[in-house]
Amino acid sequence: MQVFHTPSKIILTCNKRLSPYLKDEVEALGFDIKRVFQTGVELEGTVTDCIPLNINLRCVSQILYSLGSFKAENPNELYEHLVTIEWEKLIDFTGYFSVTSNVNNEHILTPLFANVKVKDAIVDRIKSVKGIRPNSGPELNKAVIHLYWQEDQAEIFIDTSGETLAKHSYRKIPGKAPMLEALAASTIMATGWDKKSPFINPMCGSGTLAIEAALLATDKPPGFFRMNYAFMHILGYDETAFFNERRILKDKAVKQIDFKIVATDISDDAVDIARKNAKTAGVDHLIDFAVCDFADTEVPETPGVVFFNPEYGERLGVHTKLELTYKRIGDFMKQQCKGYKGYIFTGNPDLAKKIGLKAARKIEFYNGKLDCRLLEYELYDGSKREPKPE
Repeated sequence: MQVFHTPSKIILTCNKRLSPYLKDEVEALGFDIKRVFQTGVELEGTVTDCIPLNINLRCVSQILYSLGSFKAENPNELYEHLVTIEWEKLIDFTGYFSVTSNVNNEHILTPLFANVKVKDAIVDRIKSVKGIRPNSGPELNKAVIHLYWQEDQAEIFIDTSGETLAKHSYRKIPGKAPMLEALAASTIMATGWDKKSPFINPMCGSGTLAIEAALLATDKPPGFFRMNYAFMHILGYDETAFFNERRILKDKAVKQIDFKIVATDISDDAVDIARKNAKTAGVDHLIDFAVCDFADTEVPETPGVVFFNPEYGERLGVHTKLELTYKRIGDFMKQQCKGYKGYIFTGNPDLAKKIGLKAARKIEFYNGKLDCRLLEYELYDGSKREPKPE
């Protein structure tokens, strides 16, 4: 059970349609990927390998280290297998753990019942060996065990993350209808932005896109803002590996940039929230904030990326009003962002038609359960067409 030194299957989960960007991140860290699927990637490594993965990745949700797979047709068979695992070598008998699950089995009407069977097996095993049972509950801030059980095939994992990694810990004030940090980072990656040219984010809301752009430009991953992970509560954890990794992050982080990241919003409250979130992230000095109508956003002459995440008309705003807004966004990009690449993230294809520009690409994402597109526009400085010869 030397999980910090024994290689096994590692599953990195993410929201749907983020796995291509997660794959690029993982490969950039030097890991070999065995499989890419719709909601994650698979590789092989130790729990020690999970430490840099947890700290560095922007698009990931959970990082799961497999303790093994087995056949289990019903809850009793599940329990009988799990009670044979040496949990006393993984979880402190005086400590605390929680159980999560992804279950599709005819005998399970609620995942909570499966979680209880896992908990019972762990507790009974540890109590039989140590004479004392650990505490358990719903909080994910200590050791976390995850069950994946589909029909008669089960697999048990150490969740090395605990609380989701998709939230990057700096956004203390979310604002209204915020974009999840992992999604924001993925959409910026999808633009191919070079992290050396201007990034303009009108209608910035709580500032997530501008902040993620600043973090990408300065090479500061989410591990800068978090000091507790579930792997820290597994027996055998050596904090040296964690602090060594954090030292590497600090050494490679860039302190200043020589281009503009601009975030504007018509709402004083939104800009105030965005500033506070940026300060928590340590990048407030890198972002030019302003309260103004998006059409009055100052756009640097040097071409870069202009990125809108307007309301979709699903939960916020009035549809007819939004039609005019989308048209104005198209006019703004066409008239004031020449030479830039323009991006609009929306979950409303009808409103997207009001932009009045032809998208060069339509990149698929989900925002929660809502089917969305990141629309890319080539904002040519002058006409795209070559003049006809005399």
